[in-house]
Amino acid sequence: MKNKKVFRLYALGGTILIGLVSIFLTVDMSLSKKTTKEVLKKESKVIDKVTPVIKENEVKIERPYLNNEVKILKNYYDYQGSEEEQENSIMYYESTYMPNYAVLYGGVDSFEVVSILDGTVESIKEDGLLGNIIEIKHDNDLISVYQSVSDIAVEPNQIVKQGEVIAKSGLSNLNKDLKSHLLFELLYKSQIVNPEEYYGKNLKDLN
Repeated sequence: MKNKKVFRLYALGGTILIGLVSIFLTVDMSLSKKTTKEVLKKESKVIDKVTPVIKENEVKIERPYLNNEVKILKNYYDYQGSEEEQENSIMYYESTYMPNYAVLYGGVDSFEVVSILDGTVESIKEDGLLGNIIEIKHDNDLISVYQSVSDIAVEPNQIVKQGEVIAKSGLSNLNKDLKSHLLFELLYKSQIVNPEEYYGKNLKDLN
């Protein structure tokens, strides 16, 4: 009889011990889950506060060439520019003077022509006066036109990256007296603009 009572006490004690362990584990797991959630929540807040080094859409317009020896041979015609600047932006062809609404780059024997931004090649054509012409469409209503080029390395509808070589400088009948050159034109919202005023600008900041 005595042994039975002892056995019952042991059994009761074991049951109580198992119950306490179960409660402890449940509480511990609950705290662990809560702690994990709090840690993740805190880390998430920290991550949200971190400012990216490179902001999205912060893309600057580059020049259409990489050779630092390339220089301006003919300026973009600005009716508000100085007399000297206007004189250097006049084209002469077959006894006719005409304002130049592009920028003529040259000064070296030959140089690579690159895309000023990511874009899609809209067209490639040959003009009797301007020579070979590549037109590339970019984001934010911007179109770049590369005239008088040679050794074309792209084709229509091709997607190009900023700085990618698309051709080399070439010749044209409009500027027969010049050596290898690039006549570069830039259009923003269908209006011809001075490229020299757009280099280095963020594409998203154009207005």
